[in-house]
This record gives sequence, structure tokens and C-alpha cells, in this order.
Amino acid sequence: MLGSIEVVSVYDLLRHARELTSQIDEFAPDFVLVSSEDLSHTLLREAARSAGSRLVYLAHTPQWFPFGPASWNRDEHSAELVKNAAAIVVISNVMADYVEQHLGRRPFVVHPAIYGEPPWPQLGHYESGYIALLNPCQVKGISLFLTMADLFPARDFAALPSWGTNRQDLENLKRRPNVRLLPRVKDIEAFLSRTKLLLMPSLWMEGFGLIVMEAMLRGVPVIASDSGGLREAKAGTGYVIPVHPIQRYEATFDDRNMPRAVIPAQNAEPWAKAITELTQSRECYDREVHRARTAAENFVARIDPLAINHVLESLQPSTADRSLAPRREVADLSEAKKALLLKRLKQRATERRG
Repeated sequence: MLGSIEVVSVYDLLRHARELTSQIDEFAPDFVLVSSEDLSHTLLREAARSAGSRLVYLAHTPQWFPFGPASWNRDEHSAELVKNAAAIVVISNVMADYVEQHLGRRPFVVHPAIYGEPPWPQLGHYESGYIALLNPCQVKGISLFLTMADLFPARDFAALPSWGTNRQDLENLKRRPNVRLLPRVKDIEAFLSRTKLLLMPSLWMEGFGLIVMEAMLRGVPVIASDSGGLREAKAGTGYVIPVHPIQRYEATFDDRNMPRAVIPAQNAEPWAKAITELTQSRECYDREVHRARTAAENFVARIDPLAINHVLESLQPSTADRSLAPRREVADLSEAKKALLLKRLKQRATERRG
């Protein structure tokens, strides 16, 4: 329940696409939100079949979209479903421009209110910590990270493997004596507390770069590429470095079921210069910490936590669709659905308390 509008989030309620129709019929939502994080577009097609014009598409990762040059699985039918959705919601202005250019429709920009409440702890320290990379893999720029580790053998580097890290990536990291593999963490602050500098040398198009904002809020300087929404995530701070982005992928997949990218040659010099400045000059480091924290705090202060509510409230559910799935009262729901709804409301209350 968002305000006075009922919403079903497909990824919250369903594990299999075949369950979608019954879920929508039983909840009878005003709108069905479908995330782009489904490369097959299966849930999108199933949701569109059941929800019709009540579909809202959450477009976060351009590689997962069914349209555009960055897409890993272009599909004209699925793209048309997105184009005809009640709304398209993106995470950055860069993504809004991208969707408009390649789909011919201007989406809503809604940045998620995921950063918690101030004050945020100062976790970056000039005297200690790693030069770190999250999710070391091809598309996230592991090639540049490894090059930096080789150029600075006396510096301590660290990598936190995630969804994109394959066996070859792990082998390459383990071969560097100055690179440490960090264990997975439940709280991002556990990672950032050990980070002196965060590298974000992404070579694919980023929708935004949430970790960039999370690091800057906690006083950890970020050296990032200019790919996709990363420049926007850096919010006017320094150390944004142009890269040659990935243009194509091979017709083979790695052990993480990721297509193998053809990595263009990169200029390592600006990255080495940035690392040198921030590790050899306390003045440069402290200046960037202050600049990053200020910019990030101002950015987060402008986020409206109810923005998605406002988007949905501005839409008018289709009368035809609503006649097919009349609104159900809570009392009409099954016991399982009542329990699920109560769980979601409790979670939402906890999130609001911070």
C-alpha cells in the first residue's frame, strides 16, 4: 500500500512467472511494478498480459532493457510493452535521456531513498585502508583495477567479489600479492570502513552508481569512469575519468552466465595520476573528502522518499482494466496474502524509522 494506491511489486510476490496472473487477480492492484532486472523479459510479458495498462516499468540497468544499444537481449515485442506502459521510471537523468532517445518516450526520474538518515560516519582515512573495487569483473573495469595494482605494488588493494566475478577474475586477483579478497558483508559500511579510495572504473553503461553516493556520504573519495550515470552520481566532484566503453560482446558466456565482453584498450595514466594525488597528498585527500561529503549530502537531501507514490498518484488506472479486476478489500484476501501484506507494512514501518 503506497498512500491510497495498492501496488504489487512482481519481484516481491513472485518466484515464477506462471504465478503472476493469480497474484494480480487476487490482489487486484491499481498498478503492477515490474523491474528491468530480468534479462529474459519473462515477467514483463506476463505482467503486461495480466495487468494491461496498469503496468509500470522500473528501468534501472540498461543492459537488461529490451531496447537500446546497451541491451543484452533486444526484443521488439517487449520494447513495445514498455513503451505502452502506464509509466516508465528510471534512476537518473542519463537513463531518462537514454530511454527517450531509444524508445521515444520520456520517463519519470525517481532516485531511491536508500541512504538512511544523517549524520553518516566518516569512514575514509588518509592514513589507512585499501584502494578498493566492488564487484570485480569485466564490465566493472577489473582490467583497470589490476593495472593499478601492478603499477602500485607498495599500495594495498582489495576487491569484494559479487555477482559478476567469475573464476578467471578471482585467479587474476589472487595472483597479485598486494590485492586482498574481502568477504561478503551485510552492511556496506563494513566494506567502506576498510576503504581508503574507491575505484569505480566501469566500462559498461551504468544506470547510476549507488555505491558511489554511499561512499561519498561516508567520506570515502571515489575515482570513477564517466560511463552512463556515474558522472551524475559523482555530483560535480573531482576524479571522473573518461574511458572507452564496451561496444560489443562475444557469443560466449562465462561461468557466471555473463557474455564475455570485448574490452577496448584503456588509458591507465589518468587513473595512476589520480591515485598518486590522493595517496601522496593529505591536502588533496581531505579536500576531496569534504567536497564529496558536501555534494552527496546535498544530493540526498533533495531526494523525495515518496516520489514513486507521487508518480503513481499522478496516473489514472484504466477503467477497462479495473472492470476486469475489481478492487478487493483486505478482508477479501486469503490468509496467506493478509500475512504477506502485514509483513510488507511492518517492513515499511521499520524502514521509515531508519
